[in-house]
Amino acid sequence: MTKTSHDSETPAHKQQVITACAFIYQKIDGENKLFLPKRAKTKGFLPDVFELPGGHIDFGEDLIIGLKREIREEFGMKISVGDPFAAFTYVNEIKGSHSIEVVFFCKFVTPIDGIKLNPEDHSEYIWLSEQDIEKTFSSKKDLNDPEVKAIVKGFELLNGETLIIFD
Repeated sequence: MTKTSHDSETPAHKQQVITACAFIYQKIDGENKLFLPKRAKTKGFLPDVFELPGGHIDFGEDLIIGLKREIREEFGMKISVGDPFAAFTYVNEIKGSHSIEVVFFCKFVTPIDGIKLNPEDHSEYIWLSEQDIEKTFSSKKDLNDPEVKAIVKGFELLNGETLIIFD
């Protein structure tokens, strides 16, 4: 697994960064669960926080190809990529950049016992159930965080519970 050189801490002052993220789900014990890795404690940006897996898209790179590359680099896994269902933006104060994040429904193609964590990137992972969202994020992020909102929306869509709302 060869990683690309950019990450959440490489300076990108006043640049926009495009990030693709995977809402990787699977039925476990009859319930939809979300693969959620936890960022390493040594990370400058959002250390020790659970996050949707994914990463920066290289200049000129297709979003889906880039997302598959990131999951392969970070976890040694292959995924199939479905539709995007959420997008949000945020400013990364560490990098000095403005990120645009697109979230896709995904499934692992590689068996889940093949997940490999790079300790420089992630310390652990969980299979998150919808009921555990609030307790998983309450200490580091709240339910108004755009990534947490995307996770809630992903579960709602999987369960057929979401409405289309225009702001």
